[in-house]
Amino acid sequence: MKAGVYYVGDLCYVLGSRWADVCKHIASGDSSMVGDGEFTLDDGIQFASFGTEYGDGLYFDKLGRSYSVDSGTIGCVQVGACDSNGDLGKGLGNIILFPEEFTCSVDNGTIQIGDVLIETGSVSQDPENEDSEW
Repeated sequence: MKAGVYYVGDLCYVLGSRWADVCKHIASGDSSMVGDGEFTLDDGIQFASFGTEYGDGLYFDKLGRSYSVDSGTIGCVQVGACDSNGDLGKGLGNIILFPEEFTCSVDNGTIQIGDVLIETGSVSQDPENEDSEW
């Protein structure tokens, strides 16, 4: 991915107006699975997206920053591409500067976006979410 300022988190919160296009790119043949990787939307916006190991929940990176997930995915997109009426800055994900080009991947439930490592092999219990698997 190119250097820049990115929203890292569940992209459904910040790409609502493009969410159908996002889903078209990340959906696999089995509707319960998502494809992992870097993608380009029809309008040229680049993003990365990776399925979390346990779906929706609250995940943390190695620095203790939290990531709320409602689409079963965590990814990144440049802040300038985010919807002006989206949830950017509301604490559901994080805005992070990547001063150099970076890569994104997932390995055994750990999503890596540049130097950000998000462990999705464990979910924090959310007492307000009765749908949590606890």
